[in-house]
Amino acid sequence: MTTLAPPPAPAQEGRHRADTPPVSRARRLFLGAPEDPRWARPALWAILLLATALYAWNLSSLTGNTFYDAAVYSGTKSWKAFFFGALDSGSFITVDKPPFALWVMGLSARAFGYGTWQLMLPMVAVGTGSVALLYRLVKRDFGVVAGTIAALVLTLTPITVAINRDTNPDPILVFLMLLGAAALLKAVRTGRLLPLVWSAVAIGFAFNTKMMQAYVVLPAFFLVYLWATDLSLGRRVRNLAVGTVALVVSSAWWMVVVDLIPASSRPYIGGSTDNTVWDLVIGYNGFGRIFGASSSVGSAGNGASFGGSSGLYRMFNDIMGGQISWLIPFAAIALGGGLVLRGRAPRTDARRAALMLWGGWFVLHFLTFSLAEGTFHPYYVTAMAPGIAALAGAGGVMLYQAFREGSAARWSWVLPVAVAASAVWAVVLLQRVSGSGTVYTVAEVAAALGGALAVTGLLVGRFMKRQKLIGFAALAAVVALLAGPAAYSVSAATTASTNGTNPTAGPNTGGGMGGGGQRPSGSAPSGSKTGSGSGGSAPSGGFPGGSGSSGSSGSSSSSSGQSMGQPPSGTGSSTSGESSSGKSTSEDGQTGGGGGGMGGGTQVTSEMITYLEKHQDGATWLVAVATDQTASSIILESGQPVISMGGWSGSDDAMTLAKLKSLVKAGKLHYIVVSSDGGQGTDSEIAAWVKKHGTAVKSSAYSSGSSTSSSTTSTTSTTSTTSTTSTSSGLYRLDASDVS
Repeated sequence: MTTLAPPPAPAQEGRHRADTPPVSRARRLFLGAPEDPRWARPALWAILLLATALYAWNLSSLTGNTFYDAAVYSGTKSWKAFFFGALDSGSFITVDKPPFALWVMGLSARAFGYGTWQLMLPMVAVGTGSVALLYRLVKRDFGVVAGTIAALVLTLTPITVAINRDTNPDPILVFLMLLGAAALLKAVRTGRLLPLVWSAVAIGFAFNTKMMQAYVVLPAFFLVYLWATDLSLGRRVRNLAVGTVALVVSSAWWMVVVDLIPASSRPYIGGSTDNTVWDLVIGYNGFGRIFGASSSVGSAGNGASFGGSSGLYRMFNDIMGGQISWLIPFAAIALGGGLVLRGRAPRTDARRAALMLWGGWFVLHFLTFSLAEGTFHPYYVTAMAPGIAALAGAGGVMLYQAFREGSAARWSWVLPVAVAASAVWAVVLLQRVSGSGTVYTVAEVAAALGGALAVTGLLVGRFMKRQKLIGFAALAAVVALLAGPAAYSVSAATTASTNGTNPTAGPNTGGGMGGGGQRPSGSAPSGSKTGSGSGGSAPSGGFPGGSGSSGSSGSSSSSSGQSMGQPPSGTGSSTSGESSSGKSTSEDGQTGGGGGGMGGGTQVTSEMITYLEKHQDGATWLVAVATDQTASSIILESGQPVISMGGWSGSDDAMTLAKLKSLVKAGKLHYIVVSSDGGQGTDSEIAAWVKKHGTAVKSSAYSSGSSTSSSTTSTTSTTSTTSTTSTSSGLYRLDASDVS
């Protein structure tokens, strides 16, 4: 008689499952999946360590963007300023972006104290996290080799290294977009609704990081889900409708809350024309970026001074080429080849769906950034890097497999063409910076020699059927194509000069101005707060009057070697944010507008700030100045709230004469800086009223002896010295009695 063994008892099965998963998860985390090759997880850890080193190297020397640094500091002093993303802790005006990135940095500063590393910690974390997340996404569909290559390419993308060492919101934007992509691909694979909803929520948070830029990938997301999900068409459409609702709610909640609050109870929305977040969305941070007319500043083409003229060649020009374009030829060819190789696969094929996603990510960003006629900074394109990296890894592996197997006839020969195209382009890019340093010369030799060996090895190996030779040639191709980006990335991580407003990697290639508001090297917040949640004491460090970050006394310069509009050594900060050409400039490259000169040409020195602190007399705000650049620098120097009357460009209508009178009468503001020689401003009526009713403060009131003010321009190399012992400083005192 035959008997069957009984199944395992439920209790025993339960104990077994309870005991083993923690060990299994730990092993998979540190050693990788059992089916992975032994080198896979050590390679990933090495890449993540490299990414962390590049993003965090010499962290204490980083200055970040003082505009956002000041807003984060203000958020540590006031929960109201924290919620609204206000520039000052008195919540007079917000920054011109939604506050999610400020919240992330602000929570770090509240938890660990305000200082350089506390602000940079989240940026380094999300930068490295993006590398790990991209590895996981690409590996799932294309294997370990593809994931490893994608992670390495993203790690070594020069502009990504530069921006991950800064306090601009873009690293958080990229991480949230990748989270959205991960959830979307899971929704496509499983057909479940919840991952699609989480994908929408991630993009919604990305919207609250940088508004409309987060939506660039949405057409690809919608197309991939609608095309590749294994559900009926009706259910796909229904799920997309639910996801769209989740997207709208997660995107709009902060905007709706803020716009519903009476204007008198909240800060002015910086960058808007009508004091609403909605205007900021569709104008300054929306269609204005694409069509060249923002809601508050500028007109067509004014952003070109940063990234070059708009057009399909923009990503390859002298400014942008070394930041992002190294692997664009390879990625484009790999995308086309990969889609052809999956041409006969079922509609729900996971690999083709992933290629559609990453290809759409790349193409949509490429077209958006290339053709945008409005404000455009080089660091924006870090959002395109995951698409290029994923295509380099996934498409490259697909082309390599086709080449080795001789499949798909003509497309099996695409790999050598893709390698040759990108290797030649790398040599062209490195020729542009020939003589800039040994590292670039070595990279050029590696790109040229490695590319030649790779293409030759691939062809010879194919004809002679030597698989090992083909494998070595592929490794040579990786070295050749990443030598240039690696050189730029190392430069971005180790250079002594930084530009928090407009960070770039590599040597001078003719990049545009970075705008005002950059704090020079040596004045980064010291992190004097030591753990209390209140925000602690004011950040310390020299006011922007010392030498620029480049170490020269003439002006602060970015890695592109351009004048940043910083005042020369010893002069303090110009409230106009003047560039070396004498024109006031905003972050977006616009010439400041407004008559009457609210602060243009007036030097705010450390001595003046000390005087203001001694005579603040209980006022909420230390002083009112023209622009965010000046206000942020004073906030970081003094730790006190400062009013920016005109926002970043000086053209915001944040301050009106009625509002100014109200603040003065209530004793909330005593001092205002008014230009004595015209320049950037907000309202000539305000300037005239202040000069008529206020008391001018002579510079001798706060200067020790006969102080001097020097100015140097890059065009004339002329230095002029003017005595300021008894002349008007542009600073006026107003009291309640001055208001009729």
